[in-house]
Amino acid sequence: MTADGVDRIGRIETFLVHPRWLFVRVETEQGAVGWGEATLEGHAEAVVGALEAVRDRLIGHNPDRIEDAWQMLHRLGFYRGGPVLLSAIAGIDQALWDIKARKLGVPVYQLLGGRVRDRIPVYAWIGGDRPADVAAAARARIDQGFTAVKMNGTEDVGWLDSPAKIDAVATRLAEVRATGIDVGIDFHGRVHKPMARTVLRAIEPLRPLFAEEIVLGDNPDIFAGLAGFSSVPLALGERLYSRWDFRPFFESGALDIAQPDLAHAGGISECRRIAAMAETYDVAFAPHCPIGPIALAACLHLAAATPNFVIQEISLGIHYNGAAQELATLMRNPDLFRIDGGSVAVPEGVGLGVDIDEKAVRAMAVDPHRWRNPVWRGRDGELREW
Repeated sequence: MTADGVDRIGRIETFLVHPRWLFVRVETEQGAVGWGEATLEGHAEAVVGALEAVRDRLIGHNPDRIEDAWQMLHRLGFYRGGPVLLSAIAGIDQALWDIKARKLGVPVYQLLGGRVRDRIPVYAWIGGDRPADVAAAARARIDQGFTAVKMNGTEDVGWLDSPAKIDAVATRLAEVRATGIDVGIDFHGRVHKPMARTVLRAIEPLRPLFAEEIVLGDNPDIFAGLAGFSSVPLALGERLYSRWDFRPFFESGALDIAQPDLAHAGGISECRRIAAMAETYDVAFAPHCPIGPIALAACLHLAAATPNFVIQEISLGIHYNGAAQELATLMRNPDLFRIDGGSVAVPEGVGLGVDIDEKAVRAMAVDPHRWRNPVWRGRDGELREW
């Protein structure tokens, strides 16, 4: 403790753990500990590098001054924004909220104004990157207690591809809807402008919950041009990293569901601002989270306190995890994410409520992951969007 009696940040550690996660541990000089998640799939090493500069800024900083830390990290680096820098900030931000709430003996959502709901609707993934056997996978999710799922809409697809590709999208979606479960359909930006309208027209009669990243967000005008074409709600946001990135989509009226990732978009602090901004445009809020337990816990606390929240992605059984690693592998309280009636309970433990098995984390991080997404090419050898 310093002469003024204020606790200070004394240590910031990072852990690359399987399958593709990056955990951040912040410890104060008085021994308070908070955990955050700065996972940036395929680029985690870059975030680890960015956190070196964060250490220079925050060692000796008062951990209670969360907003001051956020502003300092964002504004004083001269270069702002983007996935790497804001993922680094996100991991720190989550950990600082965790520390503060633990010190006060309350859940994080209580510091965000208290809860506005008693349970949090969730959905799980089916079908993998190259979707197959989706009806059987949907029935398995129903047995697990889910009432909604998300699936990839298509495999890799060309800029202008065969109509058979579009027919296959509609067929798979129809198979899942026939099970009685609700389904969002994620295109991962694999569809380009020449085919986007045709795809939306094909899936519209099947009434999906939403179409996610039907095109990439690199061109807001293209996305806006699709908004009035179909009644399918349009969702976007995992590759937008700040309120400034979201602003053109809100202002154009193109976006129906905002999907920032709390591990990519500046953590709880920035995503809370994005959610409030979305509310002023009557846009729903559904955080992206196909990653680890700390990021998911942060999402649940923000969801609990956010009036325009609608549904939360959860990575239980997701194809990225693999057989040896699951959502709760590195935590001691897996019941935190127990599914009942398509929802999970609002976390009531102190802080983020995740009881991280630190010994297991440290052991796994000895052999860090080097996760990379696959390279997809078309029949002529050209690269395809993954």
